[in-house]
Amino acid sequence: MAGRKATAEVSSVRKPEISIDIAIEAGDWPTKRRLRSLVEKAVAAAILEAGALSRQPSELSIVFSDDAHIKVLNAGWRGKDKPTNVLSFPAFTVKPGDALPPMLGDIVLAAETVARESEMEGKSLEHHITHLVIHGLLHLLGHDHEEEGQAERMEGLERAALARLAIPDPYA
Repeated sequence: MAGRKATAEVSSVRKPEISIDIAIEAGDWPTKRRLRSLVEKAVAAAILEAGALSRQPSELSIVFSDDAHIKVLNAGWRGKDKPTNVLSFPAFTVKPGDALPPMLGDIVLAAETVARESEMEGKSLEHHITHLVIHGLLHLLGHDHEEEGQAERMEGLERAALARLAIPDPYA
C-alpha cells in the first residue's frame, strides 16, 4: 500500500512532506488504520519539535514486527542478542538540523516488548507506540542518547512532541 503523507509546518518557507509506508509483519498490533493515525501524528509532532527542514519530499518506513524478528536485527546490527522495543535504520547519515534526505530510513517495533513495557509502566499501548515512533524518528534525524547531553536534548524533544499530542511525559 502506498504511504500517505504527514505534513508538519516547520517554517513559513517549507513544510516537510513525508511519505510513510507502514507494514505489519508479525505480532499483536492495533489495526493498520489505527497505526497509521498514530504514526502520522507522531511523525508530524517529532518533525515540528526537531525543527526539520525540507528541500524535497522524503520517505519513511515503519515496520510493526515481533520480538523474534527484532532480536535477529538487534543481534546482527548492534551485537545484542536480545529483543528491544524499537530499532532505527537510517538510509542516510543526518545530523540534527540537516535538511531531510529523500529517504529517512526504517523504524522497526517489536510487539511483545512494546506491550510488556506498556503494561509494566502503566501506559496505554497507543501512547507507548507513539513515543517509540517519535524516538525512532529522532534517531533517523540524527539525534542520539549515548552521552548525557545528547540524551537530555533527545528526551526533551520527545517530551515536547508527546506534549503536542497530549501524551503524558514518559520520563516523569
